[in-house]
Amino acid sequence: MPILEASGVTKYFGGLAAVSNVDLSVERGEVYGLIGPNGAGKTTLFNLIAASLVPKPGIIKFNGINITGKKPYQVCRLGLGMTFQTVKIFANMSVLENVLLGSFFGSPKYVPLSEARKRSEELLEFVGLSEAAPTPAKDLTLSSQKRLEVARAMAGNPELLLLDEVMAGLTQTEVSEAMRLVNRIREQGITIVMIEHVMKAIMNLCDRILVLHHGEKIAEGTPEQVAKNEQVIAVYLGE
Repeated sequence: MPILEASGVTKYFGGLAAVSNVDLSVERGEVYGLIGPNGAGKTTLFNLIAASLVPKPGIIKFNGINITGKKPYQVCRLGLGMTFQTVKIFANMSVLENVLLGSFFGSPKYVPLSEARKRSEELLEFVGLSEAAPTPAKDLTLSSQKRLEVARAMAGNPELLLLDEVMAGLTQTEVSEAMRLVNRIREQGITIVMIEHVMKAIMNLCDRILVLHHGEKIAEGTPEQVAKNEQVIAVYLGE
């Protein structure tokens, strides 16, 4: 059974269809990419999956459960985590406190502080931010803030992680580090769906890619298939 399924997912804002009749199916353990021009509907689709928005019409299933219309916290506690296109950290809280919040919020049951702290410290080690634990989150570089968001999302023990442009604005060295982090997350058994404009990352990390244009799915397949698709080349990749 796929870990994530979407059928006929549509979302209008006024008279504009930001996402139109999109179907997708993500297998457990995959890294699944989502690409397309700016304004193609990628982040809207993420927000529909994460239950920040409700499709009308359309159905979204996570682990076989219909999550259409559920609240974001309910979906989070079912095992779906997310980072944001624009970093959303708690700026005046410490790095450790940011991850602790993820531990408490993301669990459907009571988590003792000692257990949450241990888990949070392990995750900061995992993303390479151990030494920054007491630092106010606002004092981190952009790259480190993005890694902090990943740690906070992972604190809820997700089975599926949505990564929205975690490599945007990074240097080439930081992109390479972020790619290694994505691979290490996958090795933890977490399924990943990622929006990304950095083609080096998408083509090297993803098993399959879905391409959106004006809210519609125009292609889906392996990186090699997508790279050779004439419509994708015309509207997004270029020659």
